[in-house]
Amino acid sequence: MGIDERPAIVEEKTRIGDWETDTVIGQNHQGALVTIVDRVSKFTLIKKVDSKHAEVVTEATIILLQPYIDKTKTITADNGKEFAGHEKIKGQLIADVYFAHPYHSWERGLNENTNGLIRQYFTKGSSFENITDEQVDAVMHKLNHRPRKSLNYKTPHAVFFAEERQEAA
Repeated sequence: MGIDERPAIVEEKTRIGDWETDTVIGQNHQGALVTIVDRVSKFTLIKKVDSKHAEVVTEATIILLQPYIDKTKTITADNGKEFAGHEKIKGQLIADVYFAHPYHSWERGLNENTNGLIRQYFTKGSSFENITDEQVDAVMHKLNHRPRKSLNYKTPHAVFFAEERQEAA
């Protein structure tokens, strides 16, 4: 579905569970990182994949979001071929998938910004062939535990999991 069909509440950024997704490509188009970020908390998920093929990106997306299926309402992607498996993603995660307009990267601006933060660790033009899953996990941990001014200096992890702590209290 096109982004114009996305529920208005997603734009309000008032609930956890509306995600933006993209890929970061390695040197010579060898390897990629699937990046997914929650629009409210900025909680980030990253997985290294061997290629940008739709099947690979689809599986990585499902693997990353499956543990948070109860916090997955919508996913917004760009129009790249790598997101051709959106029907499988929708079925597995029970979440609607929306596509930004072509060449409108600002419609997924948080994800674009997050990819810039990831590039601080894996610079543009660097090879992803020797990046380990542990290195990717370390970057993901750093981003999720970095206080953000826009979150009143809370971390994405604290904001993302705040509802669970409140319910337990």
